[in-house]
Amino acid sequence: MRRDDMKPVGFRGRGFAPAMSRAGGAAALAGVIALWQAASSFLHVSPLFLPSPAAIGAALYDLVVHGDLLSQIAISAMRIAAGWTLGAAAGLVVGLAMGLWTLARSAGFALVSALFPIPKIALLPLMILWFGIGEPSKVATIALGVFFPTTIAAASGVDSVPRNLVRMAQSFGLPFRDIVRKVVLPGALPSILSGFRISASIALLLVVSAEMIGAEKGIGAFVLQAGNLMRTDQLLAGVLVLSLFGLLIARAIGELERRLVDWR
Repeated sequence: MRRDDMKPVGFRGRGFAPAMSRAGGAAALAGVIALWQAASSFLHVSPLFLPSPAAIGAALYDLVVHGDLLSQIAISAMRIAAGWTLGAAAGLVVGLAMGLWTLARSAGFALVSALFPIPKIALLPLMILWFGIGEPSKVATIALGVFFPTTIAAASGVDSVPRNLVRMAQSFGLPFRDIVRKVVLPGALPSILSGFRISASIALLLVVSAEMIGAEKGIGAFVLQAGNLMRTDQLLAGVLVLSLFGLLIARAIGELERRLVDWR
């Protein structure tokens, strides 16, 4: 084959890098809502069993304008913020200690492995006995649920840091504190942020469960009351609020990842 007949070969080593398409996601969501509305309208599905999206939107509007849904959301948000902050801070400290020191690692992994599988909402009655029926018991339950995944993510993040980088820093005579700050923490940060994403979802689940069991206010209590009254439009409006709340949390953590780990 002559050199003139040879065709250049394009670059083939791009790897797997699927991209997010906002238009595609919006189109998929719009399609599901359209099919749902069509089924409710043309198949005459009882609104008691499955309200239409239009009915849910009307109920949500009425609850926001004339009801107290915003105050319910604010109460739940306060509980999530307090519980997640306490649990994530404690989990981050313990997880980093487990990744850096032998004694903390030996004791920590044994305790985390034994206690992590316990459903945290099952401990709510015990938390009520310890802290009372008010806010501290709910915050403590959320913090306990957030603590374990954050601990595991932080310890796994430290383990994932390339040891060659640590040895290189040691060979240059860097003190332990600088190695942790400049090598270990940046390398462990992606795993820690992934743990934050998981723990935030767990916090949302726990606050709803805790409010259903032992609260008069909050989005969980609102959903439970709507279900007891068979107001399925209001129930699904509350579920929609929870979904939007979860999306906002995920978007905030995603923005944090974009700013802190843009070097990847």
